[in-house]
Amino acid sequence: MNGFSKDIVSSGATVGPEKSSGASEKLWNREYIKVMTSNFLLFFAFYLLTPLLPIYLDEQFQAEKDMIGLVLSGYVVATLLVRPFSGFMVDCFNRKKVLMLCFFAFFICFAGYIGAATLLMFAIVRTIHGIPFGAATVANSTVAIDVLPSSRRNEGIGFYGLSNNLAMAIAPSAGIYIYHATDNFTLLFWISLILALVGFYSTTRVKIPQREIVKNKPALSLDHFFLTRAWLMAINISMFGLCWGVMSNYVALYGQKELGITDGTGLFFMLLSSGLVISRLFGRKALRSGHLTESCAAGVICSTVGYGLFACCLGEWSYYLSALLIGLGNGRMYPAFLNMFVKVARHDQRGTANSSILISWDTGMGLGILLGGFLCEYISFTTAFWVTAAMQAGGAILFLIATRFFFLRRQL
Repeated sequence: MNGFSKDIVSSGATVGPEKSSGASEKLWNREYIKVMTSNFLLFFAFYLLTPLLPIYLDEQFQAEKDMIGLVLSGYVVATLLVRPFSGFMVDCFNRKKVLMLCFFAFFICFAGYIGAATLLMFAIVRTIHGIPFGAATVANSTVAIDVLPSSRRNEGIGFYGLSNNLAMAIAPSAGIYIYHATDNFTLLFWISLILALVGFYSTTRVKIPQREIVKNKPALSLDHFFLTRAWLMAINISMFGLCWGVMSNYVALYGQKELGITDGTGLFFMLLSSGLVISRLFGRKALRSGHLTESCAAGVICSTVGYGLFACCLGEWSYYLSALLIGLGNGRMYPAFLNMFVKVARHDQRGTANSSILISWDTGMGLGILLGGFLCEYISFTTAFWVTAAMQAGGAILFLIATRFFFLRRQL
C-alpha cells in the first residue's frame, strides 16, 4: 500500500471542486465508455461461469448440493472481507493504479480454475478470486462516478449499473449455450480468462480527472470502511441480494432436474437481461429527475411479482415470464439504490458508498447461495424459491414503510 502513498493527491485521492463546462456535461464521454466496457467485461467473465459451476462441481467432483453451496459461497466471503478496505483505498490512493492492480489479479485467477484438479483446490481458487473481484468492482464504479459530469450523475450511475446487470444476465445465457454446444468446461474457463484480459487493457486506457486533496479530513473511523449513515438501506438491499443469489445460482439445476427444461435456462437469462435493459431505458428520466424512491418502489414491487410467479411455477410460461418481471424490477431498483447510497455520503466517501452497497448486496448473495443449497438438498427446490419470494416481499414492504423515508431524512 505504501507504494501508492505518493499518488494520494492525484485522481484517486478525494473529491475537490468540480469544473463545469459544455463539454463536461456530455454523458457518454470517452472515459465513461472505457469504464463501462471494463465493468461489463469484468462481470461478463465472472458470470459466464456462474450458472454452470453447480453442474461442473456435480459432474466433475460428484459434490452434494449443500457442499456446492459451501464451495460457491467462498468467493462471497472473500469479497465481503476485502470490500470495506477497497472503499478506503480508492478514497485515499490513486484510483487508477488501485483499479489496474485489482483487475490484473482478477484476470490471473481464471487460470486457477483450469488447473484445479480437486474439489478443495477449486474451492481455494474460487475463494481467492473473490478478493480481486470485490476490490475491482468498488474501484471501477468509483472511477465511473469521477468521470461523470455532476449534472448527469444520477442518469450516468443508472446506465453504469446496466453494464454489470446486463453482463450478469447475458453471460449465463452465453455460458449455457457454449456448454451445450461444446460440453467443454475448460473452454469456458479460457474464454473468461481472455475476456478479463481485455477488460484489464480497457482500465489501462482510462484517464481520470485530477482532484485536490481534501484538507482537514476526519480522523479514521468506521465510516471509512462502511457507510454507517445508510445502515437501513444496507439491510434492505441485502434482502434483495439474497433473492438474486438463490435464483441465479440454482435456476439451471432447478430447470434441469425439476422441470425437465434442459435448454431453457439460456432463454430465462435472455429474458432477464431484456427486462434489465428495458427498465433502464425507460427509467432514465426518473433517475435524471431525482425521483429515486419512486423508481425504487416500482422496481421492488415488480420484482416481488416476478419472484412469486417463479415460485408458483404454473408452467413454462410462468417460468419465463417471471424472468422478465424480475429483470424489469431489478433494473429499476438497483440503480436507484446506488444513487441513494451516493447521496447520503460525503463527496470524499464515494468509494465507501460504492463498497457499502456492494458489501450489502454480496452479504445477501452469500446467504442466498448457502440457504439455497441447504434447502434444495434437504427439503426441495420449491421450498427454496418460496422462501426467496417471501424474502423479496419482506424487502419490498420494508422499503415502502421505512427505508424510503430513512433515505429522504439523511440525504446530503
